[in-house]
Amino acid sequence: MSNRKPYVREMTPTWWKSHPFYRFYMLREATVVPLVIFTIFLLIGLGSLVKGPESWQAWLEFMTNPIVILINIIALIGSLFHAQTFFSMMPQVVPIRLKGKLIDKKLIVMAQWAAVIFISLIILVVI
Repeated sequence: MSNRKPYVREMTPTWWKSHPFYRFYMLREATVVPLVIFTIFLLIGLGSLVKGPESWQAWLEFMTNPIVILINIIALIGSLFHAQTFFSMMPQVVPIRLKGKLIDKKLIVMAQWAAVIFISLIILVVI
């Protein structure tokens, strides 16, 4: 049996602050918090819709609260940021070839944003 002590790497709670890549990663992952809150608001809204007109009206009034509106705006910004980072990674993860040639990464990212805009416009027109 050896008397050597095993190497234990020190891990501080702020390890991610030391490198820009890790800070960016933590920021990207933190965008889930306002999205979860937004989702909870929507689930409460669905529940109030089922309960009746008075409950639905109370939820609509709740949604006009400036803090709730701010959380929704932050959730939208976080969602767009998350989508942008995901779309920019997509050509590296799944390179697309057309007739044996790689399609330009910018074209793939722009096509994804065009699809988002197109689907959003369809939803806006239908609603």
